[in-house]
Amino acid sequence: MFFASLGLFLHSIPSFWHSLSSSLLSLLIQLPSNLRLSSRQLLFACYLVEVEVLLDELVTITDAAYFRLLPSNRITSGHVSVTISSLTSSAAPIMADLDGGGGGSSSKAPAPGYETGPKMEVQPPRQEDLQQSYATLIGNDSNPKGFYGGMINALGACIGTLGAIPLVFCCPNPYKNVHQGNVGLVTKFGRFYKAVDPGLVKINPLSEKLLQIDVKIQTSEVPEQTCMTKDNVNLRLTSVIYYHIVAPHIAAFGISNVRQALLERTQTTLRHVIGARILQDVIERREEIAASIREIIEDVAAGWGVQVESMLIKDIIFSQELQESLSMAAQSKRIGESKVIAAKAEVEAAKLMRQAADILSSAPAMQIRYLEAMQAMAKSANSKVIFLPGAHQNLQASFNALGSGDDPHQGTGTGGKEMGSDFGGQDPAMQTAISARVIENI
Repeated sequence: MFFASLGLFLHSIPSFWHSLSSSLLSLLIQLPSNLRLSSRQLLFACYLVEVEVLLDELVTITDAAYFRLLPSNRITSGHVSVTISSLTSSAAPIMADLDGGGGGSSSKAPAPGYETGPKMEVQPPRQEDLQQSYATLIGNDSNPKGFYGGMINALGACIGTLGAIPLVFCCPNPYKNVHQGNVGLVTKFGRFYKAVDPGLVKINPLSEKLLQIDVKIQTSEVPEQTCMTKDNVNLRLTSVIYYHIVAPHIAAFGISNVRQALLERTQTTLRHVIGARILQDVIERREEIAASIREIIEDVAAGWGVQVESMLIKDIIFSQELQESLSMAAQSKRIGESKVIAAKAEVEAAKLMRQAADILSSAPAMQIRYLEAMQAMAKSANSKVIFLPGAHQNLQASFNALGSGDDPHQGTGTGGKEMGSDFGGQDPAMQTAISARVIENI
């Protein structure tokens, strides 16, 4: 009798709501076409239909003996049956009024000069994108304790039925929510027998317990610790680890505190890996060290039902003495490099000076310097007599050549040889011309 009254009471709620929503929808639809409806009014009308559907589904789930499941395109409440297709066709004038008004076509012509681009495709969310299914059943839910277990199970079922009634507060509610990102583990008399996905789960309040396990990616910061490198340098390191649970039943029943165990394992592995490397490698190859640590702890964490996504070394903290020594070492290195650069520059300068000396000590260079000295002496205003070395031999050789009919430019005779010896063995005719040019300038 009690359940019959409850079913009639729940049945009257959607009937009343359907009458109210139908009246409001009729009022909105029968408005003149010249009156524009706001988007808020249209949204309110949609909410009326959605709430009616939810109420009808609630009645169907609560007492299936009085209400049966119908096709998805019909909404039944009491003696009234309204199809969703008819509601959609009735709401068409409202949509047309919002689009353009006046009862015309709902499609609008694009503005001049406006080109419609490709529409953006929005992919609807999928359950496998949010969370994979962990639902499983291990064995069966039979009572392992005989008569006593059966009695407790039956009593829990009765209490759960009373607790499902909203107005009964003295009995526990058998329906529990498993939130998205968690997995529910159900134990019966302390024995795990099934895992459930997010949603509404019904359990026996006396014989069953629900444990929720977080399967999202979690971040845990490894506490700061002191490590010694291979070259006996003390460092303080802070790191962070990213992981998520892939086997909820192993993480829940196989280890007492999976997070603490993972942090302890990470600290131990970090000290071991840092101790096998020198300071320079720790500073320069931080990512490589973090990857090697992740590979080591990943094998151990797999036995705990945990998958390690990544491990990062956040900070490397040096002591004050170490910072000063590193600064002095860097400064000494820079000074040494500057000295090497200066020495290389001096070597290059010495090579260039040697090449210049070799060039200046050659015969043509000496002739040029000789002529420049003569020109400098001739620039003074005082009267002077300048004797050019080898000039008289040049003139004598020229006169002898003219008397004998030979070419005066041939470098024969003792005069030519002496001129050649005076000017480094060059052409005597050229030397004569140079001397004449100098005398002309004087």
